[in-house]
Amino acid sequence: MPIDPAELAALPSIDAAELLSTRMGIELVSLSLEEVVGRMPVAGNKQPFGLLHGGANGVLAETLGSTLSALHALPDRFPVGLELACTHHRSATSGWVTGTARPLHVGRSTSTSEIVITDDSGSRVATARLTCLHRDTRPDPGPSGRSGPTG
Repeated sequence: MPIDPAELAALPSIDAAELLSTRMGIELVSLSLEEVVGRMPVAGNKQPFGLLHGGANGVLAETLGSTLSALHALPDRFPVGLELACTHHRSATSGWVTGTARPLHVGRSTSTSEIVITDDSGSRVATARLTCLHRDTRPDPGPSGRSGPTG
């Protein structure tokens, strides 16, 4: 049974300062089982030529897609990223980019989301697809800090 989006924030987590999404300025705008919307500033996330770094699009996509998977899988199963593919359509040089993650497939053991990232004018900057594995047990980073696929 999916988790209520309002309960997501109450789950135990690591310190927000340790989250990559915090360092990149990602903000969650809305959460539902149908879509997760978030945004990220271009400033501070650029590559040397002054364009939004493609890896930043990947971080935004995985953040939103993983959150969507969590809404569907938790509390019984725990999603971790398995595969991420990004296509970069155009560059962004200022303002914010907004990502919208929608489910393509939600099953017991995996889920796949499409994430569309647009700039302030609504032009598509990137399209991503994320597949998450739904684990039976909560990932435990242990002493090495590693726990398996991207988590």
